[in-house]
Amino acid sequence: MADLRTSFLRHLCQTSPQPLGLVVARAQGTSIWDADGREYLDLLAGMGVANVGHAHPEVVRAITAQAQAYLHVAVYGEMVQQPQVELARRIAQLAPGDLSVVYFTNSGAEAVEGALKTARKLTGRSRLVAFDGAFHGDTFGALSVGGNPVYRQPFEPLLADVDFLPFDEEPALERIDPSVAAVIVEPVQGEGGVRIPRDAFLPALRRRCTEVGALLIVDEVITGFGRTGRLFACEHWGVVPDIMVLAKALGGGMPLGAFVGPAAIMQTLSHDPPLAHVTTFGGHPVSCAAGLAALEVLLRERLAERAARVGAEWLGALQSLRGPVLRAVRGAGLLLALELATPEATRRFAAHCFARGLVLNWTLHHDTVIRLAPPLTIASDEIDRATEIIGDALRNE
Repeated sequence: MADLRTSFLRHLCQTSPQPLGLVVARAQGTSIWDADGREYLDLLAGMGVANVGHAHPEVVRAITAQAQAYLHVAVYGEMVQQPQVELARRIAQLAPGDLSVVYFTNSGAEAVEGALKTARKLTGRSRLVAFDGAFHGDTFGALSVGGNPVYRQPFEPLLADVDFLPFDEEPALERIDPSVAAVIVEPVQGEGGVRIPRDAFLPALRRRCTEVGALLIVDEVITGFGRTGRLFACEHWGVVPDIMVLAKALGGGMPLGAFVGPAAIMQTLSHDPPLAHVTTFGGHPVSCAAGLAALEVLLRERLAERAARVGAEWLGALQSLRGPVLRAVRGAGLLLALELATPEATRRFAAHCFARGLVLNWTLHHDTVIRLAPPLTIASDEIDRATEIIGDALRNE
């Protein structure tokens, strides 16, 4: 194990000065086991990926069967591949409004890139609007609409003609005008600290985009597939976007992203020029087979409804822990946030929880906000155990 850790630090690019360093032996359901056999309760679900739990048996069977049939055979859109078609058809049946055409990608950031390109090509406009605190990925286009300048500035110049508005401030929406190709928004900001907008905000944004002819892109990468208590978070407010971006839980643990829109919007990628947007591995058949299996589990077991019920109960239990260290608790379904008093207290809290067997961390854009996003299958006794450890960690502060 010492050699494996040494090679990890030497040969894998490190993106933080102090990685957790947990040597993963296996993961199942809501748990991860390290090489020494110690069990950890995963309250991040691989950053919102494992909504149906790690290595769900039905997902594993679908992966195995598809791998035995065929792997990669051609670029997207040239050959009829059953896993792609079936998953796209299922998404079209479930998506709000007339979002019926799916473009599969490898990740959420790639899906954001495709959505932005589609909006610019369709409208002939260049201006993009995003929101302070937003996170949409780390490729150049996705980073250009990211709402934290700390992460944008080292890589500038990025895309030109991008404006940022304050999130959840309806009067600011007047700044969206007919020069805007698209507005991109998370229905609940994840890395921004699990910020949930007031009820009027997203419907007002939808109306404003319609008024000026701008496309509304809703980023459901973290919030999609039951995380907030509805299949898609935009459904809480009855908002139908022009393009919806999906990833993370979409693949059931395999890499998969997508952007989804009406046929009238998506067909712009097929002409002037044809092949206006292509991908080699997007919609890989094994990932699509896994995604379809995970989606059927999610629907059959009514995990979105369960997330709403269990999340509300857990929210109440966590709110009872509020005090000098824990300043606020908020959440939607099983996307919860604990806001602590200081960054230092947050780091100590996270370290204490990890030492007691909980995998959690603070959000990218708020070093005082701990995000909880466990598998939607998390059991009541696991929630009780997590709450007890969280309470102990707060009392130790």
